[in-house]
Amino acid sequence: MAGVKITKRVVDSAGSRATRYTIFDSEVKGFGLRVYPSGLKSYVFEYRAGEGGRSAAKKRVTIGSTTEFTPDEARKRADKLRASVKVGEDPQGDKAKARAAVTVEELAKDFLKEHVKVKRAQNTASAYEDIIENHVIPRLGKLKAKDVSTSQIAKLHYDMRDTPSMANKTTAVISSMFSFGFKMGLMPKRENPANDVEKYEEEGVERYLSTAELERLGAAIHIAETEGIPWAIDPEKKTKHLRKENRVTIISQHAAAALRLLIFTGARLREILHLEWQHVDLERGLLFLPDSKTGKKTIVLNAPAMDVLANLPPIGRYVIAGESAGTEDEKPRADLKRPWQAVRRHAGLNDVRVHDLRHNFASFGAGGGMGLPIIGKLLGHTQAATTQRYAHLDADPVRRASEAIGTQILDAMGGRLRKSNVVPMKKGGG
Repeated sequence: MAGVKITKRVVDSAGSRATRYTIFDSEVKGFGLRVYPSGLKSYVFEYRAGEGGRSAAKKRVTIGSTTEFTPDEARKRADKLRASVKVGEDPQGDKAKARAAVTVEELAKDFLKEHVKVKRAQNTASAYEDIIENHVIPRLGKLKAKDVSTSQIAKLHYDMRDTPSMANKTTAVISSMFSFGFKMGLMPKRENPANDVEKYEEEGVERYLSTAELERLGAAIHIAETEGIPWAIDPEKKTKHLRKENRVTIISQHAAAALRLLIFTGARLREILHLEWQHVDLERGLLFLPDSKTGKKTIVLNAPAMDVLANLPPIGRYVIAGESAGTEDEKPRADLKRPWQAVRRHAGLNDVRVHDLRHNFASFGAGGGMGLPIIGKLLGHTQAATTQRYAHLDADPVRRASEAIGTQILDAMGGRLRKSNVVPMKKGGG
């Protein structure tokens, strides 16, 4: 079984083949690097339990992914396992029992750490984390992963029916999480319990703001960051202990700036919340995003957006300062739920979502005849089909084409338009 000493160079150079294979280490017997056709690599330890010998069944313990352990760290773990086998222990059997008892919460944490954060873009990883923290763990977290049934996932999906898109995304995340668990041996293999949950049909809800609504929205943001928005007291809730005066919600300057940047740039929420000052170039009017939903992306700033940034005081690493701004463990702001709810309520726009601000930005461009390719570039779409959802708003080119055709036909007929520029239709048949 002895081969070569497993080093980082050996790990990096080990390419995938049609079938999985193992490279064994020359220093610790049974320690190896297992390479799968998918390119996934993990450290393993093989041994024969009991008294050993070739008559004993060979067993294998997966130490962990190459993204989790260095070769030296994995070798030390393998050496400890080898020592335990010599004294009659069966690490694979012990580990199998532990795996059978893994909870959904434990599975979810491993999934985020070893798969999502390693292989997904930062914004996508944050979306996965939000879904798991807000929907999966509260409902399924304490259950044994091996015992989770399709009916339990279907019930969670049904309970989220008022938000069909999020319900479908949650089911997709659960499915991916279980696939990861099976592949990494975190639980016994079986049919993925999320596979048979039927998804809801999603109708594209596109909410665009009128000029009057935008005016109300702008006024509400200004009021929210200055004098404050009056509280909305729910008459059904007990509020006798609340003070009767000064019931207002004041949002921070940075929260107000985030809302304005979403309006003026059409950027995604996390593109703004995760924006760092080092990626802002006011001199050239550009934002250089190293890791958006669609990968590396550049956002072109217009004058209103540049004005927002120019008047925003830097507090820490992130443009939109959160609670930990300026500290060693600074993290980006998680969301804008509270300020947005207060602002949209005051503006009378309770049906408008934060993401609708992105659609609204696109609608102004399409309605202004700027063309879908340009709109796609501004939004950072990598596929033209994604921008096609705004095609019905791009009426200007169609109108120009209709005018050109009508004029040519009129000229060919030798006719002239009436002074009213309207051609009356004759009554009766043609």
